[in-house]
Amino acid sequence: MEARDKQVLRSLRLELGAEVLVEGLVLQYLYQEGILTENHVQEINAQTTGLRKTMLLLDILPSRGPKAFDAFLDSLQEFPWVREKLKKARKEAMTDLPAEMRKLRPKDSVTCLASQLTWRF
Repeated sequence: MEARDKQVLRSLRLELGAEVLVEGLVLQYLYQEGILTENHVQEINAQTTGLRKTMLLLDILPSRGPKAFDAFLDSLQEFPWVREKLKKARKEAMTDLPAEMRKLRPKDSVTCLASQLTWRF
């Protein structure tokens, strides 16, 4: 998952916890798409509250590959207002990047950022 998408999930974490019920379609869709494993689904379902289930999903998603954020958006069919909020936050995060960073490929972005670092000892 891209750093921008991780930041979006982090910045909306409490809102997502309050508004999204991951039981049902969300988990099953993410499992169907290969984002979550059977163990992930079992671990999430073992949580005692809806909030804990959502928080665990949000902890797992960033490590599930480059398609995880888009698959999560697709899984939110029952929560269109949440999907739109995430899309808007993602777009805003993209426009917050400096213009030269938006033009670069992801690999080049790391190089560009590294070249701007100043080491002080």
